[in-house]
Amino acid sequence: MIYLGLGSNMGERECYLRQAVSILAAHPDIQVIKKSAIYETEPFGYIDQAAFLNAVIAIESNLSPAELLRVCLETESCLGRVRNARWGPRTIDIDILLFHDQLIDTDTLKVPHPYMHLRPFVLIPLRDLTGDDIVLHGLTTGELLATCEPSSVTFYQSFD
Repeated sequence: MIYLGLGSNMGERECYLRQAVSILAAHPDIQVIKKSAIYETEPFGYIDQAAFLNAVIAIESNLSPAELLRVCLETESCLGRVRNARWGPRTIDIDILLFHDQLIDTDTLKVPHPYMHLRPFVLIPLRDLTGDDIVLHGLTTGELLATCEPSSVTFYQSFD
């Protein structure tokens, strides 16, 4: 299974999440399997910005990791994503969190996502989809959540 993290904190945040999933699902080589709930979260890193909506989707694809990254970046661009500041405001952000059991470390892609174990806004929706079946750094998703700094992650609504 491949897991993608989605986030938006500009404009019609929920609409951007739903449009991103629709665009990805319309790709002939991507099948959306499951969607987490949508959560509202405080900003991470650069905190002087609006709250985010975040979700995780599980997909199957015969695309390579590099090809999937290209599709994710094209989807972000299609939805008006402009990269001005690291961790800054964005219409949509699509991160490849996990790509089957592969470890990927290139200049353009690192999987598992290098910060996901520190981010409740990723771990909570990922846990919606996987329970505690995912182990990173020797810890389950629930155990990782217990080690994270407290942050505001609240249920927003179901994806469907």
